[in-house]
Amino acid sequence: MAIERPIIIAHRGASGYLPEHTLPAKALAHALKADFIEQDVVLTSDGVPIVLHDIHLESTTNVASVFPRRARDDGRFYAIDFSLAEIRQLRAHERRKPDGTAVFPTRFPAIDGLSGVPTLAEEIALIEGLNQSREHQAGLYVEMKASAFHRNEGQDLPGAVMTVLKDSGWANRTDLVFLQSFEPEALRQLKYEHKTVLPLIQLIAENAWDENGSVDFDAMRSDAGLDAVAEYADGIGPWLMQLYSGPNDEGEARLTDLARRAKERGLLIHPYTFRADQLPPGIDSFEELHRLFFEDLQVDGVFSDFPDQSRTLSECFSTRP
Repeated sequence: MAIERPIIIAHRGASGYLPEHTLPAKALAHALKADFIEQDVVLTSDGVPIVLHDIHLESTTNVASVFPRRARDDGRFYAIDFSLAEIRQLRAHERRKPDGTAVFPTRFPAIDGLSGVPTLAEEIALIEGLNQSREHQAGLYVEMKASAFHRNEGQDLPGAVMTVLKDSGWANRTDLVFLQSFEPEALRQLKYEHKTVLPLIQLIAENAWDENGSVDFDAMRSDAGLDAVAEYADGIGPWLMQLYSGPNDEGEARLTDLARRAKERGLLIHPYTFRADQLPPGIDSFEELHRLFFEDLQVDGVFSDFPDQSRTLSECFSTRP
């Protein structure tokens, strides 16, 4: 799939319009001509990869109503504590805060779910079917969520993902699949143990988020850190504020040198997350945000909640000659 412009990755599907990681959100992302559609993957208790952003269920499903006594001592409902048959009983809804209100109140209403939680295999079948029935080819962009957590629970998340990709015929589709993780060890496992030929993307968080306590993301952004990433990965997925650090006193954009240093090492750059309803400080419009990243920073693609808007802007602000 040759694309002569920055790629647009539908972040959790067309999540600006429909509840994240539901099959309707993925179908809409395809209809909006996203180049890639993201799948965050966790495992059920019986080892089935399902598409869900968190290792917990309560923020985006009705699990507390269906299985009120199944929370752990911390009050959270962990996907890995439920079988696929039990997950099938849940309905997914727009992301909610702990108090039950919507995280994004102007988006799709946070009503009881209209669809369920899909498996990775089901989502691949949907995208493959749409690739056949529509005049548009969309790829997969799979993130393994909390591989170390799964390993501590006795499950092999990278291995389970690779099994589904092999069974579905996508394990060698290097132009249509990216694999990503915040955990270097998961990517190394894919590269050296599973010997995948698929491109690997090292996601970069902030240490303060405690995304993975064993990874120093500040060090990862250093020259030595990027050298290490380039040994096992094909690109980085930084938080957009690691490339743009806000306006200076004159209101001008302050850009870091992370993009330049990554490109010097041959790494792709796919920052996250572009949201028309949640602009970074100092940015007045979605158009301005894309111009900054596509023209000034020369990134190779972006994760967007609004893939249609981002695709239109990618065609306006191409990083490629």
